[in-house]
Amino acid sequence: MKIEPSKKMSIFAPAIFGDLKAAAEAKKANGVELVDLSLGSPDLPPDEKVRRVLSEQSALENTYGYTLNGTKRFNEAVANYYKRRSGITLNPETEIIQTMGSQEGLVHLPLAFCNEGDIVLTTNPAYVAYEAGIKLAGAVPYEMPLRAENGFLPNLDEIPDFIAQKAKLLILNLPGNPVPALPDATFFDKVVAFAKKHNIIVLHDAAYSEYYFTGDSPISFLSTPGAMEVGMEINSLSKSFSLAGARIAYIVGNAEMIRIIKQLKSNLDFGTFGPIQEAAATALDNAEEITQRLRNEFSARHKVLMNGLTEIGWSVTPSNGGMFVWAKYPFDMDDKEFVFKVIEQCGVVMVPGSIFGTEGVGFVRLALVQKVDALQKAVDQLSKLEIYAME
Repeated sequence: MKIEPSKKMSIFAPAIFGDLKAAAEAKKANGVELVDLSLGSPDLPPDEKVRRVLSEQSALENTYGYTLNGTKRFNEAVANYYKRRSGITLNPETEIIQTMGSQEGLVHLPLAFCNEGDIVLTTNPAYVAYEAGIKLAGAVPYEMPLRAENGFLPNLDEIPDFIAQKAKLLILNLPGNPVPALPDATFFDKVVAFAKKHNIIVLHDAAYSEYYFTGDSPISFLSTPGAMEVGMEINSLSKSFSLAGARIAYIVGNAEMIRIIKQLKSNLDFGTFGPIQEAAATALDNAEEITQRLRNEFSARHKVLMNGLTEIGWSVTPSNGGMFVWAKYPFDMDDKEFVFKVIEQCGVVMVPGSIFGTEGVGFVRLALVQKVDALQKAVDQLSKLEIYAME
């Protein structure tokens, strides 16, 4: 029989991560010790309290049913977390919905709000799941470049009026993946005003909200006056609480928007495994303790990689948070060719910036997912790259 993919499958192009892994494994087979900084998958284990609750709850006989839109316990834990951390009051029943990881929520959300041909404002570079969700809904992305002159924040003033009038959704990610830029209150005030003027829904991806290394935590978009009228925030427990494989996240914000997402999700899934939600609630209840340990570790990693790359002549995007380092290497070579050349020469695995958008050409993304010693080793190895091989 003839088996062909649907036309929509063209949206989901093969990711480069498989090729990076294959190249890395081939190098490893030759006895080279790798430093893999490609995937943003936390290397730290979940807190012991969280693991214990998951184990205990999984052993119970009555925890294997459907959970639908999320358990009351989980939703209340999210609301309490937001109240403590950002001073935001959320209704657990109407302004919170649990999703199976933020990837699932991000890819499906445009289906709830966008019609064929609607414009979605997104950044360039941007996390790759945004484009997949936009195209799955039949919408059209309009890319806002992230550049140094604007502090790597999108410039809303540069969006033409005819584009803004057609836009249905604006997606932001601060601090972001791959660029860990941090907004201030003035920027979010401008976002709210822009959204109200053009009747645009705002989705802020706050996946890295607990990754800050100096000063106060990043501002929650929903703490901005008027934000609850125009938008939502999505966050997962994958990064901040090392629960990546557990696949649990939430969307919070405007009650009518959440109602629409609930209607969509009632046709897609029956909720995350109950014991995972109990463990996630425990993580949120103990967020201050758990995330402080995370910040202590990642702050040290961030410093070693930022300073080390700068010292060997790389141009590193300034950042005080996030899970990644975004850097421009000092060689004239295509970034996709470059990352494979680096694997071959010194066993350091990175992601080429161009997979995140055209503004990422000539950059690489390095994840802070190895201990300090391994990151220092990566810098030492990168300093030995043979420049003649890059020409």
